Amino acid sequence: MEETFEIVHVPAEDQQNVFGQFDSYIKKLERQLHVSVTDRNGEVKISGRRPYVHRAKAVLAELTELSRRGNIIQEQNVDYAIAMSMEENQDVLLEMDKELICHTITGKPIKPKTLGQKQYVEAIRNNMIVFGLGPAGTGKTYLAMAMAITAFKNQEVERIILTRPAIEAGEKLGFLPGDLQSKVDPYLRPLYDALYQIMGAESFTRNMEKGLIEVAPLAYMRGRTLDNAFIILDEAQNTTPAQMKMFLTRIGFGSKVIITGDGSQKDLSPGTVSGLDVALRVLRGIEEIAFCKMTSKDVVRHPLVQKIVKAYEDFESRESSSTKNKGRNKVYGKK
Repeated sequence: MEETFEIVHVPAEDQQNVFGQFDSYIKKLERQLHVSVTDRNGEVKISGRRPYVHRAKAVLAELTELSRRGNIIQEQNVDYAIAMSMEENQDVLLEMDKELICHTITGKPIKPKTLGQKQYVEAIRNNMIVFGLGPAGTGKTYLAMAMAITAFKNQEVERIILTRPAIEAGEKLGFLPGDLQSKVDPYLRPLYDALYQIMGAESFTRNMEKGLIEVAPLAYMRGRTLDNAFIILDEAQNTTPAQMKMFLTRIGFGSKVIITGDGSQKDLSPGTVSGLDVALRVLRGIEEIAFCKMTSKDVVRHPLVQKIVKAYEDFESRESSSTKNKGRNKVYGKK
């Protein structure tokens, strides 16, 4: 394959951001795209085989433009840009950079970071009910929370209601001390964390005291009709079919509902069917209900989390395939 080189100009003020600490991002680019990168006063020379050089040039140019727009380049950005270049999908990060949802209390912009997240945000904007499905770290709850707070601030809804089933994650916690609120707070802590980060503790407390923001266990939804509200059901894989039906039939006029869940992390008792699994089969084909499935590619936590999620996906796929083959052999009398 023909060897070649390309030159990319990286301004001095963007070099540290684009190159990473101790040139870690450049070293990753060299390692994964099999190229050699050298810098001479902002003129970055990329050498190697032609297809790889073109990909590396596109990635470096994209990261440079992202930095020029004022973004802090993170390892996840570099990994995703490289992955997209392998699929001949260029400038994805630049397109998503336009999709500003809101800012955190510290001024940090919240934007989708992957194509899966971008499709999820668009689905929330365009549909009344959205199911956000995918593994841990894909931003399902956090992005839903950001969209809810944005709608609340823009007076598109009158209140925010956040709920999740109060089920222990594989442990028996016993009797918890305190009043009812302190008993359920541990189950709802991830929702509080996101609210504090985006809205700020003071604003959250003030709106909660007014009843404009409500964080409650799923059982509290029974018997209510929820109008003009942005409602988020988190950890939906831990609902029973009856709970899911009860929740979906609470929805009133002017409301928007986001249901998030990870089918690989159920904490239900053995043999209990997940309400999320049933809902996915029952509700497909209904207008104004969207289903967004994210994968390990959409994980935006530490890169190691993405590798762990991918390893589990591959393992579960092999186990499922092995189980099917055993069942097929049993049917045909094979050993």
